[in-house]
Amino acid sequence: MNEIQKKGVTLLVIVAALGYFVDVFDLLLFGMVRIGSLRSLGVDDTLLEKIGFHLDYWQMFGMLAGGIFWGVLGDKKGRLIVLFGSIITYSIANTLNSFVHTIPQYEILRFIAGFGLAGELGAGVTLVNESMSKEKRGIATAFIAGFGVLGAVFGCLLVLWIKDWRMCYLIGGCMGFALLVLRISVYESGMYLSVKEKTHNLGNFSILFSDRKKLIRYISIIFLAVPIWYVVQLYAKYSPELADSLGLHYDDKKKVAIYAIMAVYSGLTLGDVTCGLLSNYLGSRKKAILIYLILLITVIILFWFIGKISMTAFYTMIFLLGFAIGYWAVFMMTAAESFGVNIRSTVSNTAPNFVRGSVIGINLLYTTFKGSFGFSTQSANLLVGAICIGIAALAWTQLQETFGKDLDYIE
Repeated sequence: MNEIQKKGVTLLVIVAALGYFVDVFDLLLFGMVRIGSLRSLGVDDTLLEKIGFHLDYWQMFGMLAGGIFWGVLGDKKGRLIVLFGSIITYSIANTLNSFVHTIPQYEILRFIAGFGLAGELGAGVTLVNESMSKEKRGIATAFIAGFGVLGAVFGCLLVLWIKDWRMCYLIGGCMGFALLVLRISVYESGMYLSVKEKTHNLGNFSILFSDRKKLIRYISIIFLAVPIWYVVQLYAKYSPELADSLGLHYDDKKKVAIYAIMAVYSGLTLGDVTCGLLSNYLGSRKKAILIYLILLITVIILFWFIGKISMTAFYTMIFLLGFAIGYWAVFMMTAAESFGVNIRSTVSNTAPNFVRGSVIGINLLYTTFKGSFGFSTQSANLLVGAICIGIAALAWTQLQETFGKDLDYIE
């Protein structure tokens, strides 16, 4: 690799990291402003959790649809078109979100924002993995994920400083448009262009379902990361309800979610980098993920003993939970490395967005356990966690080791 190529790859990693930074900022922004924005739209406090879940569904349905659309488009037309198209879509949606005055308007724009956000991460990681050596791509992806999740921390600080939820959405939209300027200098994947000349079987989603082994591999990758969003959703985004169930006292309900999101994503930042480096040190993606799953189980158990002592202990344990789910970067590498060039974008975009979309199932299980079966907030939380982690553990047994795998092949 000559000097010009090295500079191009370095720029690509930086742009991908910044893109994910904006992606995470916009994705978590609703969780940060949920209470303030819904109150300003006239929602009663007793309905904040219910309507918040409902808006989550709209955003996640958008991500599910967008994951398939952008993934297939990335394999058929190229990685770059996804980077540009997705960021334009969610930037417009978040800009318009600052002007909503009704819940239906909020729903539509959350769906569009989710649809746009679905293309950012997968396209960036696919480009990086196809442009770097097998020895360095793990470290690069860990950097992208580690830096990117700081977008949530930045968002929390911004919300605490700005306080106006409409202005926060507007800033998110402007950040996306500013990122487009950097995207202009990024080049298409050479590996993709080479494969494009050899086959027309690009972005064929049915390939994943045509062979039992491929389907199990694909589903296992998705289920592997579901515990990450269980923690983000029920311990961070809906932390005010969790703190209430633990009998904790605080001054401002709106700030609890902001501080919890900041705590979980600060931990996630450190965890992503550490897990990425660990997988390189061990020479194994599977071993690194297993270590973090065991760590997650341990921290969850400790949370219910220590987290109820005080709000400081509560946020500290949420930070540690964030660290324990810091295998997101290694999960993304495993997804990108598990399939050939002709469907890699499809997998890299759909897998993380189906994981994010699992929030729909997590919310439904949680509300069903609480509402229909009468479980307490704590019991419902733990039951959902046991299901999510149990499924992830089973999925781990079906994973292939992808560390050091040559990526230049076709399915």
